[in-house]
Amino acid sequence: MTEYDFFRTMFRKLSSAEDRTSAAWTVEMFGWLILAEGTVLLVSPQIVGTVLNLPVLEEQGANYLRLAGLLVGGLGMLYVVSGRLAAEGFMFGSLLDRPLVPPIMALLWYLDLIPGSLALLFSVQDFASFLWTLLTWRAEMRNPGPP
Repeated sequence: MTEYDFFRTMFRKLSSAEDRTSAAWTVEMFGWLILAEGTVLLVSPQIVGTVLNLPVLEEQGANYLRLAGLLVGGLGMLYVVSGRLAAEGFMFGSLLDRPLVPPIMALLWYLDLIPGSLALLFSVQDFASFLWTLLTWRAEMRNPGPP
């Protein structure tokens, strides 16, 4: 198989999402959510700051939020692609990563490094999506469909 054939095959799988499980779909949906959040951060950091009740953003602070938006959007893209391709290793890795967010956010809030609204938002979002993927994956393992 040539490099061209490999990329053509991967893009075909990406566009059709064939053989995608329900658990992979949950990972993809989480990816779309954080991709959208990253886009909003990138385009409108002042509005995000107002919604999260952050202190007034100077130009440098807004640019740092834009940078965070770029990173969050890139992570969202990884989740979307991994979900569409049903990448089990990535799904498993996300099940190890996402439950760590609430304790880390609590620590950052406790140390007064981030506002409580931001810590709560990230904690609820990541932990809820973790539970959604975990419960869906467990249900699939208990009741496997036809091959």
